[in-house]
Amino acid sequence: MTNPLLNLREGPVARLRLNRPELHNAFDAMLIAALTGALEAVAEDDSVRVVVLEGEGPSFSAGADLNWMRGMAAASEEANRTDSLALARLMRTLDELPRPTVARVQGAAFGGGVGLVACCDIAIAATDAKFGLTESKLGLLPAVISPYVLDAIGPRQARRWFATAEIFDAATALEIGLLHQVVEGDALDAAVQRQVDLLLKAGPHASAQAKSLVRRVAFERDRDRLDHDNAALIARLRVSDEGQEGLTAFLDKRKPRWCQ
Repeated sequence: MTNPLLNLREGPVARLRLNRPELHNAFDAMLIAALTGALEAVAEDDSVRVVVLEGEGPSFSAGADLNWMRGMAAASEEANRTDSLALARLMRTLDELPRPTVARVQGAAFGGGVGLVACCDIAIAATDAKFGLTESKLGLLPAVISPYVLDAIGPRQARRWFATAEIFDAATALEIGLLHQVVEGDALDAAVQRQVDLLLKAGPHASAQAKSLVRRVAFERDRDRLDHDNAALIARLRVSDEGQEGLTAFLDKRKPRWCQ
């Protein structure tokens, strides 16, 4: 049986490649479990600095596997709840991963595939990529991925795309905030590599913790507490080994050790 996920290492970069190209990298229980396990392993591996999430073949991920959906349609409500919690665990693990993540998107990204894109810190797609939150066509909703998609595109956009299940192109995905950059297909690898290179030049701890800072600032309503916590954070970073090395390297006009 073909491995549904390829875990490819390039030094400090882990490339997690969905590997069901004949099915456009559609989700099933095995792929969800494999990707969740790989992400959990990355979270514990300090040698990994950056994660690139990509898909083998013509598509990034076309959502749920039809055979898997057929099986779940015949299963009990409790079995469906358990199955959905596995997908929720995957999305949350990716969203909270203590490593910067880059989505490399080509072809179709539908349903859960959009969820993966929304969970990544940086998302870059080819001009021919297509997106869709297509669940409502089946009488369903993108419930499990909704927190992450909502964070990416906002409530106003989500109300439209959740309800209509309309397919939209990469230019629209960029406009509504799902993507950070759109490039021609033959420039996709170079665009992803540029972001990887930038992340590798940043302090490992700083780049890994950037998302937790953003999340905390975005949802903290107590401004006094926010000021106190942010002042404590920058003070802690300034006196840390990484902060000291970064500041010293800047003043000495040399590259910090993590770039060497």
